[in-house]
Amino acid sequence: MQKLLHNLNPEQLAAVTLPAQHALILAGAGSGKTRVLTTRIAWLIQTQQVSAAGLLAVTFTNKAAKEMLTRLSAMLPINTRGMWIGTFHGLCNRLLRTHHRDAALPQTFQILDSQDQLSVIKRLLKANNIDDEKFPPKTVMYFINNAKDQGLRADKVDAYDANERKLVELYQMYDEQCQREGVVDFAELLLRTYELLSRNQPLREHYQARFRHILVDEFQDTNNLQYNWLKLLAGHGSRDGGALFAVGDDDQSIYAFRGANVGNMSSFEREFQVKNLIKLEQNYRSHGHILDSANMLIANNSKRLGKNLRTDAGHGEPVRVYEASSDLQEAQWIIEESKSLIAEGASRSEIAVLYRSNAQSRVIEHALFSAGIPYHVYGGQRYFQRAEVKHLIAYLQLMDNPHNDSAFLRVVNFPTRGIGVRSIEQLQAAAEQYGISLYAAVPYVAGKAGSSLAGFVKLVEGVRFETQQLPLPEMVRVVLEASTLLQHYQNEKEGADRIENLEQMVSAATQFISEEGFGQGAPAYLGPQAQAQSGAAVALGDGVEVLDADAPLAAVMSPLSAFLSHASLEAGDNQAQAGQEALQMMTVHSAKGLEFDNVFITGLEEGLFPHESSSKEDGGVEEERRLMYVAITRARQRLYLSFAQTRMLHGQTRYNMKSRFFDELPEESLKWLSPKVQANWFGNKKSAWDMAPMSSAGSDNAIAQKIAHASGPGWRIGESVSHGKFGEGVIVNIEGGGGNARAQINFGQYGMKVLDLSIAKLERLGR
Repeated sequence: MQKLLHNLNPEQLAAVTLPAQHALILAGAGSGKTRVLTTRIAWLIQTQQVSAAGLLAVTFTNKAAKEMLTRLSAMLPINTRGMWIGTFHGLCNRLLRTHHRDAALPQTFQILDSQDQLSVIKRLLKANNIDDEKFPPKTVMYFINNAKDQGLRADKVDAYDANERKLVELYQMYDEQCQREGVVDFAELLLRTYELLSRNQPLREHYQARFRHILVDEFQDTNNLQYNWLKLLAGHGSRDGGALFAVGDDDQSIYAFRGANVGNMSSFEREFQVKNLIKLEQNYRSHGHILDSANMLIANNSKRLGKNLRTDAGHGEPVRVYEASSDLQEAQWIIEESKSLIAEGASRSEIAVLYRSNAQSRVIEHALFSAGIPYHVYGGQRYFQRAEVKHLIAYLQLMDNPHNDSAFLRVVNFPTRGIGVRSIEQLQAAAEQYGISLYAAVPYVAGKAGSSLAGFVKLVEGVRFETQQLPLPEMVRVVLEASTLLQHYQNEKEGADRIENLEQMVSAATQFISEEGFGQGAPAYLGPQAQAQSGAAVALGDGVEVLDADAPLAAVMSPLSAFLSHASLEAGDNQAQAGQEALQMMTVHSAKGLEFDNVFITGLEEGLFPHESSSKEDGGVEEERRLMYVAITRARQRLYLSFAQTRMLHGQTRYNMKSRFFDELPEESLKWLSPKVQANWFGNKKSAWDMAPMSSAGSDNAIAQKIAHASGPGWRIGESVSHGKFGEGVIVNIEGGGGNARAQINFGQYGMKVLDLSIAKLERLGR
């Protein structure tokens, strides 16, 4: 027993040795919650308070469950194989297999993963002649899963309009089809188990009597149905229920978009009349400045259960903050800092770059690719490998070469346009018969299939004609619209990220033509004659000419061809091989549960982090703050924060204010790597230069010079103006000159606006 408990701190020891009562353990980041859970289980078994078969432990990932079982095997001389330790879905599957008749399921019922579920729904829609454009399969799937997560069958869902009534009807039809086929989806596992235990009193009482101790990990991530499932098993409301031991951190609840309800922790404390609330605040991961930043930030959230992380590791290095003039400069800074870390002996795998939105990764990936630094995109795909981006690339490939059969097959029916497998088979037969490409074979296909295929060809030809004189970024924008990819993803629950990634291709194209020396207005197409005229061809004798391998891309390839080649190379090269050390890239959501010696948190700007959508949602900003808290607490030794004054997103240059989160961090823990300007145009502590591009010189003299030289047609930085729609504002930056001059203006309640000075009707104030 002494050996089992000797490595625990006082709070951990108190949690492990609690009596058999309900308990809530607030486990801060890096506080050893897995150790507490596994040691609690071992202690209960060792002290003979429960047998290995008499307790239930619930985790959120199979990885966590396996880690607990491995640790238990090392702690106790027992066979852990039969223990009820697993995920919600895994435990429900086990229970339903045991009681399949009572659950009205065949013993051999099959479990549908997300792709399988989507296929079932597509078959359902097709079999019932339901328009899948009006009711996209993914929309139907999200509706069904959301209802199940709330514990609602179709007859219990309130429908407020005709569209929702149809979705409810489809839910009912889907349930009936799954029952006929003997299959269940993930959400069904939990709902079916809950319904079984709710209506079958003898079975419920059997499991309540068996599991006298129920332990739950990551309690803050439970949804309503999971919490009700736990209440049922713990015998809530009965005099002889089991002890529920819940471990979680309300400050790390970041999955509201998946249905997680952080309020379950407070509800548990209230409904179970929890007398044992223990806070694990000793952090074994991070240095003091990092923890001080996390503590001060999260203190701004309301309705917290409350805790304060501490460490014995000392203050460590300050949190480094970098203010970049652009997202490109931010990416380059990350490269230089990473190189310095590696030169100091840091492992590449201990360097993590975190971002709020997947769309941010493109610029950083490009910089890493150019610098030859191997990297790995954790929990996701690299930018040019993402499905939606590959769809857009396929359309662009058809603009460059309509006879590319792979590109043709990828998008001929995506988004769906009524071209099925049979139509493709007819087309492939015609192409093989005449020895031509699929595109060229379309006229040889008759009937309805031929008409549908001809419609696709007409779309491609129309866009090719429309874009032949356009520069590459504009061409990408036109293809995005004409392909209807944007409209398609608008119908998906998680479509916003995909749309961001698609629109980011305009930015990628803009950056590419700039870096490779193509003229900003150069047409996307460049034919062979133009190539020869450019001087890129060299003579080999006998009248034979070839392109010069040493000539720049702008001389030998059209902007479109060069860009497509670049995308293919960047998608395939520099990806870390198995076992190879690589810099880690990931969204903040993906980073939860991980830790690294060195962490970069990028894009800390208003509208990006916190995300602009958060201001429209109840509790949205607090969820974003919890997300920032999670990001900060991933770092062990060094933490870097960065933001850019300008960022190109969706093909547009955005002028940014730094994130409000900077105002919530302790100044004494921060080390600013770029000068902070103290000029105060707006009557508050944020200066105009927090929002406008500026030189690295931050002295008062540099500010004065910038104001003196930056002027449009009679306008000056720092000048107060009035606009008919936006009211009073202050000019914070001016770019361009003459008829092309634009001003960035802070209009207070309307925020930052960029106006064309030749068009905007501005009035001066104070003259």
